[in-house]
Amino acid sequence: MGRQKNKQIIKNRVAFLDKKIPVYASFLGILGLLILWELITQFNFVSPLFLPAPSAIIVTGWEMIMSGEIYQNLSASLYRIVLGYAIGATLGIIIGLLLGFSRWFDAIGTPIIYSIYPIPKIALLPLFILWLGIGELSKVTIIALGVFFPVVINTYSGVKNVDDTLIKAAVTFGSNRLSVIRKVILPGSLPMIFAGLKLAAGTSLLLLVAAEMIAAQNGIGSMVLHYGNLMITTKLMVGVVVLSILGLSFNRGLQWLENKLLPWR
Repeated sequence: MGRQKNKQIIKNRVAFLDKKIPVYASFLGILGLLILWELITQFNFVSPLFLPAPSAIIVTGWEMIMSGEIYQNLSASLYRIVLGYAIGATLGIIIGLLLGFSRWFDAIGTPIIYSIYPIPKIALLPLFILWLGIGELSKVTIIALGVFFPVVINTYSGVKNVDDTLIKAAVTFGSNRLSVIRKVILPGSLPMIFAGLKLAAGTSLLLLVAAEMIAAQNGIGSMVLHYGNLMITTKLMVGVVVLSILGLSFNRGLQWLENKLLPWR
């Protein structure tokens, strides 16, 4: 009787761990925060000048969408961040694989990577402007550089954590280096690569905003700085909301891609 009771307890615990959370639960926290925010501003606990109500932000955002202002700035920001992210991520994965797989690349390249990585990338923007001009190239380059380092370091770590037994087995069965990289090392290091890609997504957004605030006439970062200087906080907050949605979209997109490529996780 006691054994049956213990089995039932264990079964209940396992069922509790396997219980899925409803999809709508993810939105409850955000909804609660928005309601609290609205109440704080409606009852004048905080001046609307410093913290506009969500309802005012939504109305202003719709007006900016209808006027085309959001589209013009968002399209400029998307061009910079997508291009910079693609270049930085691609180079980071390729070089990370080479560093992890080749002892020569590891010995020569790893010290260089780790010596440059701690430098704040936005501090290099004035130098890139001097070299590349104030146009799009300097902004895309600083974003690509910021994306490159998290991706290359995580890719390198992922390759180093691949089981040596799998690599030796592939070589034993006649696989060449390219085949080993494609069929063993790359799939084995994908979880770490995606961790680097997610980390780089946040970094790219920070560098985008900073670059646009310093050296751009358009873009979401430039728009936020402009309305901040004019103390038009509703339009400023619209820019912040757009950046938040952009970051969330990046994260969800990478999560979807990871689920497709790594179904066993």
